[in-house]
Amino acid sequence: MFMKISTRSRYGLRIMVELAQNAGKGLISAETIAKKQEISEKYIHLLVGPLISAGLVRAVRGAQGGYEIARSSDNISALDVIAAIEGKTEPAPCLGQKFTCSRETDCATQDLWKTLASAVDNVLADCTLTSLMYRHRSKQEAAITYQI
Repeated sequence: MFMKISTRSRYGLRIMVELAQNAGKGLISAETIAKKQEISEKYIHLLVGPLISAGLVRAVRGAQGGYEIARSSDNISALDVIAAIEGKTEPAPCLGQKFTCSRETDCATQDLWKTLASAVDNVLADCTLTSLMYRHRSKQEAAITYQI
């Protein structure tokens, strides 16, 4: 499949899962997230900005500051995170709001791209941070069990 999720979106999801795993335990610093997720601290700060603007992350400045998830992980989907970071993405430029296609009424493939966009959005919308955390935990537990 040619479809590619950007590094920004992949890292943004990893940051959000880290914050979800830390929910209720207080603030977590960008430095801690960077170490745990192996993402540069500078990139963490860059990605957290749009997540804050979207109301997904809360930030506290200062020496004891850091980040925390702003809503329940049950109420934040992968689509929410990717949309906050990337905006609305489409599998084909002709589906974008700013694109005018002279072949729109005579295009054999436009419906295919619309169906693909809808399917991707549905999969991402159905995947909450909570479900990502459970999947991650299951993989970790399976790896530990296998090593014993």
